[in-house]
Amino acid sequence: MKVTILSWFLITILASDLVLHAQSQQARPQQAQPLHARWDELTASDWPKALAQSNQTCILPIGILEKHGPHVPIGSDLIQVREWAARATKKEYAVIFPDYFYGQINEARHQPGTFALPERIVWDLLEATCDEIGRNGFKKIVIINGHGGNPQLIRYFIQTRLEKQRNYAVYFFEPSGDSAYNRQLNALHKSDPATDQHAGERETSTLLYLRPDLVKMDSAATESGANQHRLNIPNIYTAIWWYADYPNHYAGDGSKATRAEGELINEHFIGQLVEALRAVKADTKTLQLQNEFFNRVKKE
Repeated sequence: MKVTILSWFLITILASDLVLHAQSQQARPQQAQPLHARWDELTASDWPKALAQSNQTCILPIGILEKHGPHVPIGSDLIQVREWAARATKKEYAVIFPDYFYGQINEARHQPGTFALPERIVWDLLEATCDEIGRNGFKKIVIINGHGGNPQLIRYFIQTRLEKQRNYAVYFFEPSGDSAYNRQLNALHKSDPATDQHAGERETSTLLYLRPDLVKMDSAATESGANQHRLNIPNIYTAIWWYADYPNHYAGDGSKATRAEGELINEHFIGQLVEALRAVKADTKTLQLQNEFFNRVKKE
């Protein structure tokens, strides 16, 4: 009889504790999940919150798939802008469009891993992507670019947004260096800045900072990144100029790269991207002026 009463007493206490625990869990506010920045990681139910928190601003990071010397990854340009966007949006929220690597890269088609689409598809895809971003509620699209062969394409594409009226504006983020940054960079830089272009010291340093696991520094000197000077026609531009100078698709000396230089470069540009996002999110003039422009076009 004593055992039965004791057992009943213990069961009662345990049941009471479970009820109290359940009640306390219900009363305790659930910790809100962070609002993801990447478009593909958001849920549909979070979409209105993402539009509001970003002030209808979407980042379109454009990279490319091409050989980067013998030592850094084919997707270096894409990795760079993807990381910039991911790190910047932790300080200033915007939605990031998923990986986009459909730019201009015909000059590297002779190298393995290059992904070069026909020119009409490149253009139509960029236009359709921006239109779809706009259809999903974004009024401001900020392009950040990692590939040296894209700026002319991007600038012309943005200029043609005045061909017909749209309900969004496209901005092109172009980072720059101030005097203080340039002094610090010059103190760290070891190779000739004039020849440091593709997969050279700066770009390799960037990857050493962002994704050191993908860099093979022991391979950086196995190919030449020197200018071959195989074509020289004064005051003339031709499509084959890059291949003529750099047939290895490597321009510079990646073996001189350091993580410290990569940190300086990337943190400087990420800081500028944060400032640019704040300015774009606060901007009310660009779309207003676009609409004013088209109202005048219609009347003439």
